[in-house]
Amino acid sequence: MKDIPHPISSINSNFITEVTSFIRVRGLSYSTEKTYLHWIRSFIKFCGYQSRQDISAKDISSYLNHLVTKQNVSPNTQKTALNALVFLCRELLKQNTESLSFKRAKKGPKVPEVFSHSEALAVIDHLPLPSKIIAQLMYGSGLRINEACRLRIADVDFEASSVTVRNGKGNRDRKTLLPNSLHAPLQQQIAMVNILHERDLDNGFGEVYMPYALAKKFPAQARGLGWQYLFPAPKLSTDPRSGRVMRHHITDRAVQKHVMKGIRAAQIIKKAGCHTFRHSFATRLLESGTDLRNIQELLGHSDIKTTQIYTHVAGLHKTGVKSPLDKT
Repeated sequence: MKDIPHPISSINSNFITEVTSFIRVRGLSYSTEKTYLHWIRSFIKFCGYQSRQDISAKDISSYLNHLVTKQNVSPNTQKTALNALVFLCRELLKQNTESLSFKRAKKGPKVPEVFSHSEALAVIDHLPLPSKIIAQLMYGSGLRINEACRLRIADVDFEASSVTVRNGKGNRDRKTLLPNSLHAPLQQQIAMVNILHERDLDNGFGEVYMPYALAKKFPAQARGLGWQYLFPAPKLSTDPRSGRVMRHHITDRAVQKHVMKGIRAAQIIKKAGCHTFRHSFATRLLESGTDLRNIQELLGHSDIKTTQIYTHVAGLHKTGVKSPLDKT
């Protein structure tokens, strides 16, 4: 249950406890919380701070320069560290962060690897259930691996042929496509979850983790079918905060292992993994003429520049440009 926030009291440092509380009050996602705390701890260690009063926004530039010159981090990594430290100094400590000056990481964005349609289907065909359906959602709906694993039954709308992704990257909700070909497999998956859930209820369990203290507001819903994970874990586990025994969702790692085996079984030599399905989803849509803004919305990108990378993946040949070697 690694994606469930642990009790703040389990964190030893008083200041980190304060930061964690502030992050949670601001409603940031747990993945953002973990990322910000990582960079804040690293910043504190780098600067050798001994107390809260020592922390200064003036040291952010030196730390970011260190990340580039000594650790050779990517632009995205440096940007993430910057966001975390600006959040710390400007939002929590109320310090001025407008005059930061530092060396920017200059590694260019890499063109993502994609599967051809036949390659994607070949990998999927080698996967066992439920990893097969999860891979189909990554390829057919553009979901990230963690978004697919964390889907609840209520997030699937068969009538509208849509999937709702809640608290995705950037703590944003969005809707994306539900392929018609997945209606029957998902209905079978829900039927299986229902049987498993009824068994858990009979054994005195059946409660599921609900975010933002919703379980206290709506205690009955924590045992309802709609909130159950679409892809439940094979075993019950203990909620680290409440001590209650619950059934969480399947782990990302379990699916990743199956996908890597599927890639090898399909004899694909590309540097690929679960995220390759999402890249392939975007590329297929672009090749079919889907507007870039629509693709951005389906993928949940906050910046259109992130989506534009797929114009390089699709290739110039899609615009009608021919190699001189092919001209007659």
